[in-house]
Amino acid sequence: MKTQIPNTNRIAVVALGGNALLRENEKGTIEQQESNTTETLENLIFLLKEGFELVITHGNGPQVGNILMRNEAGQQVYDIAPMPLDVCVADSQGGIGYMIERMIRNVLKKHGIKKNVITLVSMTIVDPDDPAFTNPTKGIGKIYSEAEARKLQDEKGWIFKPSAKAHGGWRRMVSSPQPIDIINREIIETLVRAGNIVITAGGGGIPVYYDENNDLRTLDAVVDKDLASALLAAKIKANEFYILTDVSFIYKDFGLPTQEKLEFLNYADTIKYLDAGTFAEGTMAPKIKACLYFIRHGGEKSVITEAKKLEDKSYGSKITMNYE
Repeated sequence: MKTQIPNTNRIAVVALGGNALLRENEKGTIEQQESNTTETLENLIFLLKEGFELVITHGNGPQVGNILMRNEAGQQVYDIAPMPLDVCVADSQGGIGYMIERMIRNVLKKHGIKKNVITLVSMTIVDPDDPAFTNPTKGIGKIYSEAEARKLQDEKGWIFKPSAKAHGGWRRMVSSPQPIDIINREIIETLVRAGNIVITAGGGGIPVYYDENNDLRTLDAVVDKDLASALLAAKIKANEFYILTDVSFIYKDFGLPTQEKLEFLNYADTIKYLDAGTFAEGTMAPKIKACLYFIRHGGEKSVITEAKKLEDKSYGSKITMNYE
């Protein structure tokens, strides 16, 4: 039976966190990732039934890390020329996008919803003079011994730092510059307003910049997925922005005796909490900053929650310019 979807021409951008595809302690087989993806996408049917057109973005951290390790193994064992980071990010966008597209087509069929779905490998404009390039903070790829790290640093010019995940291990670090624009955002907006589900901006997009000849060049960097998603949401004039993660709500002082659920937040109060260091810098704070960016640039509402809560009308923590 065909499900009737109201036509409101309202847009929701939904950023899928890494746990939407790959759960902690999983090996990451394609069967596991397909099962996780399907479970997550089932929860987006609620938004479609509410009349939203959807743009889906996604993370790629574990996947691009695996691609980089395959790169290294291929070079060592078969002398295959390794590909640079930008190509690895593009590979992950294509592979993950394909998986999401196939799974959501199956979910739509199950619910009797007829929608076209398209996956776009996308590039994100960054500033090559961004201060982030002076302080690489994002770990990628495998963990090396100190001797291996120093050898690769001399040979390739890579930057390594001790890894908190492995005692005595070192990891390659790259910069995470601020996203400035999304290439093809006009096409993305046209497609979604025409009623298509668009999957794009995977892993924050491939970071690129225009040189003095107006040619596109790449950089060894990664763009924060949530910030890039918020930027895209604002640029295409989306109404609502969702970050799906592994917690149902935002918490003040998460994990401490003073922990407090924050379900409804306005812009001004959220800024105060952020400035006070209420949210962990490595986990929740970047998501809060992305939500605030969207609201500051015209968005109606940002939501941070877990996917299975979407069907519950009281789901998640909501950030708006004013209290609802």
